[in-house]
Amino acid sequence: MPPITKARLQIHFCVLLWGFTAILGKLITLPALPLVWWRMLVVVAALLLMPKVWRGLRAMPARLIWAYAGIGVLVSLHWLTFYAAIKLSNASVGATCIALGPVFLAFIEPWIAKRRFDPRELMIGVAVVPGVMMVVGGVPHGMRLGIAVGVLSALFVALFGSLNKRLVEHGDPLTVTCIELGTGTLFLTALAPLLPHAGPAFMLPDLHDALLLLALSFGCTLLPFTLALVALRHMSAFGTQMVTNLEPVYAIVLAIVLLGEQHELDHWFYAGVAVILAAVFAHPLLNRRQRSTKQPELLGTTESHSIVD
Repeated sequence: MPPITKARLQIHFCVLLWGFTAILGKLITLPALPLVWWRMLVVVAALLLMPKVWRGLRAMPARLIWAYAGIGVLVSLHWLTFYAAIKLSNASVGATCIALGPVFLAFIEPWIAKRRFDPRELMIGVAVVPGVMMVVGGVPHGMRLGIAVGVLSALFVALFGSLNKRLVEHGDPLTVTCIELGTGTLFLTALAPLLPHAGPAFMLPDLHDALLLLALSFGCTLLPFTLALVALRHMSAFGTQMVTNLEPVYAIVLAIVLLGEQHELDHWFYAGVAVILAAVFAHPLLNRRQRSTKQPELLGTTESHSIVD
């Protein structure tokens, strides 16, 4: 199986698992801050039990560790705003807002990766905007704040996705995951006193929440996060994010089945999701058409270049 095909299958599997994150985030009764803090802490604790992670940490240059640590701060802010959006609206709306990521990525990734700006990426990203506008029009007014926080979450995912793409070749995926989530845990610990919250910032979960947190930490965090870092070595951050836009579709279907959220949303919401889904499938089709028009003598070098990008 070609590396790019395997990477795409891995990303689709990750997105399927990520579709459960919004559902679990809604089912867990903890507020957004302790939810994310416990999620990251459990994963980091599990990774620190692996000798391979310690070997990777000892072999990694200090400068690279600091770079991954900075990305970890962005990851923690993304998850914090993502779950805050879910708490302020619902699982379907919170997941759908992440589809704005490609709009931000169209500008951010060329700048960070030092590659030429691609107008096609902006066109596909902008095509998502009408869908998101329909989604906004299809939710109750009380959920609008959740949408605004969700858009901020999409900006954070674009930033850390582009930075991870630039540095993904330089570290073992498990070690990178440990550094990023470990730093994110420390950052949220320091940030907690500055954020408004009722009760203790890091309250102990009850048995119900603890079981769901374990499922969230291992099934929807450790496995897909590490697998996505491996797949990102063979895909662009923009291409990965366009596949990730399927997450709202999975989340919405699961929310209808498990949470009955279809009663909170009208037809405009689902029309918007259809527009977003169309943009998701347009991206690989346009890429395939571009590759087919290249000269045969250049095909070998351009395909190898696209595998690394």
